[in-house]
Amino acid sequence: IKPVIPCKSHEDPSRRPVDFDKAAYRRRSVVECLIGWLKESRRIATRYEKTAIIFGGMVKLAFIHRYLRPFGA
Repeated sequence: IKPVIPCKSHEDPSRRPVDFDKAAYRRRSVVECLIGWLKESRRIATRYEKTAIIFGGMVKLAFIHRYLRPFGA
């Protein structure tokens, strides 16, 4: 896993050994937000479903519910 760590505003960017990839940081942020949102759903966070297929279906259903929320669903 390649680290994506931005420099602090008061820090010299040349001292940081890792290059900051803005696109990768943005994608990582999206994934972290989605995982955080999924963990708010109690059924998914506690993993009531015993099989991986049913659990995957519940995750998909949670994403569909999240997607349709702005439309009044």
